[in-house]
Amino acid sequence: MTGTSVWTERARVVMLGKPGCHLCEEAWSVITRVTDELGVDRAERSLDEVSEAEREEYWDKIPVTFVDGRRHDFWRVSEERLRSALSS
Repeated sequence: MTGTSVWTERARVVMLGKPGCHLCEEAWSVITRVTDELGVDRAERSLDEVSEAEREEYWDKIPVTFVDGRRHDFWRVSEERLRSALSS
């Protein structure tokens, strides 16, 4: 998967997660802080909203973070790595 799905192109940072996932909540907190500070668009997508192929690829990696349509991180979001990716 190259991260070129339509749902990854709607915002600069997209997080793929699922309801009730504590790692997703932690990741979204980091993403929100960084994107607010940098003035960058973000979006959150549920694993239930993606294709079956994408669900199979990502179900054991959530939360998965995409930056500019490409997979960036999974399981945890590094604030430093995210800032760096958004600054380049």
